[in-house]
Amino acid sequence: MVHELAPLVRRLGLRPDPADPTECLEATVGTVTFVATMTGIGMQPGADAAHRVIDAGVDHVAVLGIAGGIGAGLGIGDVIAPAAVLHAGTGRLHVPTATGREPRHGILRSSDDFCIDADVMAAFVADGVIALDMETAAVAEACEVRGVAWSVFRAISDRPADRLLDEGVWAMTGSDGRADPEARRRYLEADPDASARLRRLAADMETAAEAAAAAALAAFTDVT
Repeated sequence: MVHELAPLVRRLGLRPDPADPTECLEATVGTVTFVATMTGIGMQPGADAAHRVIDAGVDHVAVLGIAGGIGAGLGIGDVIAPAAVLHAGTGRLHVPTATGREPRHGILRSSDDFCIDADVMAAFVADGVIALDMETAAVAEACEVRGVAWSVFRAISDRPADRLLDEGVWAMTGSDGRADPEARRRYLEADPDASARLRRLAADMETAAEAAAAAALAAFTDVT
């Protein structure tokens, strides 16, 4: 999503490569060349983004951004280091390449489904899931097919107990993560008190996106 990529663009000074027709941004820091792209929301966009950066020549794919936290004790901005990523569609577990952020624990579950059902999430937790997203397992699957190492840097942006997300918020969210202005207007017209919740959600997402970017850069360079 746009707000997930923004901290990386700012910290690295990423710029489009005019010689590359793909939707990628590039920057070189020391001996490391970074190629970044936005996935959009969903498993297929995640897989497409993975193939895009692999085609651009990367030898290690890092997924970074936000995730919903359902594990005990997780706070806003906490960066998770999952032991495995579960592809909800296939049931397969994908193990990320270690980047020195041990110990790794818990499972990050990836699915196209937006879930806020308490009973369903309790079942996920019982199975060892600590966080939810919509792209990482698809990226992992694409990388493994292509023989490219991959890692994940996700930070917690929301939790069930915060009660900031609902079907209405999800319905107004576009594929790039930004809210549709007209849908947002209707949502606030129906519930004027939601304005404060949306501001807090936006702030928490920004906190998480910054934390994920910092963790990823710390793993690959001394830029933070």
